[in-house]
Amino acid sequence: MIKLIKIDEDSRVPKYKQIVDSILQNIANGNLKINQKIPSINSFSEEFYMSRDTVEKAYNILKERKIISSIRGKGYYITRTKLESKVNILFLTNKLSSYKMKTYSSFINTLGANAHVDLQIYHCDETLFLNILDKFEGAYDYYVITTHFKTEELKHSSFTDSVVNAIKNIPQEKLVILDNIKLGAGDEVIKIYQDFENDIYNALIEGLSKISKYKRLILVYPDKAVNPYPRRILHGFRKFCVEHEINFEILSEVYDDMILKKGDLFITIEESDLVNLVKQIRDEEFVLGKDIGVISYNDTPLKDLLGITVMSTDFNVMGETAARMILNKEKGQVKVPFNFIDRNSI
Repeated sequence: MIKLIKIDEDSRVPKYKQIVDSILQNIANGNLKINQKIPSINSFSEEFYMSRDTVEKAYNILKERKIISSIRGKGYYITRTKLESKVNILFLTNKLSSYKMKTYSSFINTLGANAHVDLQIYHCDETLFLNILDKFEGAYDYYVITTHFKTEELKHSSFTDSVVNAIKNIPQEKLVILDNIKLGAGDEVIKIYQDFENDIYNALIEGLSKISKYKRLILVYPDKAVNPYPRRILHGFRKFCVEHEINFEILSEVYDDMILKKGDLFITIEESDLVNLVKQIRDEEFVLGKDIGVISYNDTPLKDLLGITVMSTDFNVMGETAARMILNKEKGQVKVPFNFIDRNSI
């Protein structure tokens, strides 16, 4: 099997990537069969005068993609041979919220049988994000990435210098960026983005006729959330209130035993704040949508069921658009629709 592997010492392609590509090519050509044993890491490194770490990195990539597997005491074996018709995609997102999963589901459903997608979650942690990109460098045909990070003070950050440098290592034609229009990239990059500041501003304009009936507009913006939200949401909210001379307040959470008054209109972002607020409105025997209004940020099936008015990105469109552009080999940037959905809570 060693004789089948081709390593070009003069190539600028990293050696571990050459190992991965050579094994994949031999599988596609039928030279390597399922359950066929391949050399150990030590044997491979000795044969090609490579460091053990280089071969191990290549084998780990192949294991993550379930192309090879290891059996203790016996070695490494080919476990998957149907590779040539699939586009292999890494989908790297910051959290497993219901709306993020809606994007992911619509993405894989649109791709159908044309692709193999691996989902990785980095929980807004910069170090974990960088480690994942380093681990899978060169292993995929496309990298679909969202960039939302938390600082040590639990503030939101769209990117850091280290993140930008890591993303630059991905060939532009393989890169799909979701959410973040502010992350600089060239014309070959696919961008499917939200415009957080203008999205909330324009949505509030759309609902102005109902919003203006309330005495105070209160945004519950969690400023120290585990998965923080872009501060551009705050900027768009303030801009709307100032321009339309609306009395407003910004809170970091819905407190227990909140002082509620008729004429309050709340905008909540986190689900836990929405649940706590609605419970207190009912306990105080206020009428939701009449005495006190509620608008929630980002739609979910539960909010639809409960009749909660929302302002929301169309996360299905986000996933579908990203998949379609990959399948059609399109490039460029697309703004995702952001809708004001009027229900019974205002």
